[in-house]
Amino acid sequence: MTAAVILRHLAATLAYRAAKVVRDVPSEFASSSFGPTTRRPVLLVAHLGDLMSWAITMVQGDVKWKAEGTDNWDVEVKRFFSGLFILDRLLEKATLDDNTVDQLIQGPLADALTHVGQLAMQRGMAGFPIRPESYARAEIVRGRVGLDQAPSRREFEGDASVPRK
Repeated sequence: MTAAVILRHLAATLAYRAAKVVRDVPSEFASSSFGPTTRRPVLLVAHLGDLMSWAITMVQGDVKWKAEGTDNWDVEVKRFFSGLFILDRLLEKATLDDNTVDQLIQGPLADALTHVGQLAMQRGMAGFPIRPESYARAEIVRGRVGLDQAPSRREFEGDASVPRK
């Protein structure tokens, strides 16, 4: 399996998890505040868009960081998924050196997964939780990197980390 195939699957995994977190969000969630040192949800989504733009520059060999976010939830969700789509299509055709692969994983892609997790936690804190699921059994497909994802296969109630009696 090539690095590009693995990176594309990672991008599809990011899309699946992000779509679940940003879907069906009440309008008040975007600007919810969880304290002065915590990014509001809309700013996390804006940062996700910035991370995808950064990843695109890495694949193109001209690494540049630029913060471009807004306070508009819908605009930022579209920007993130648009960037993820462009990244996936570039990865499909790219031949990347090991250093670039490493940087993509440890930089924008890992950071994006972290922020998707933060958004999931914020949804729960705001009273709009997402249902847990077995992501290993999810229908995640390389190239499917948009907001439209397969329905969850194995959602469950409760916390999978709590021992069952």
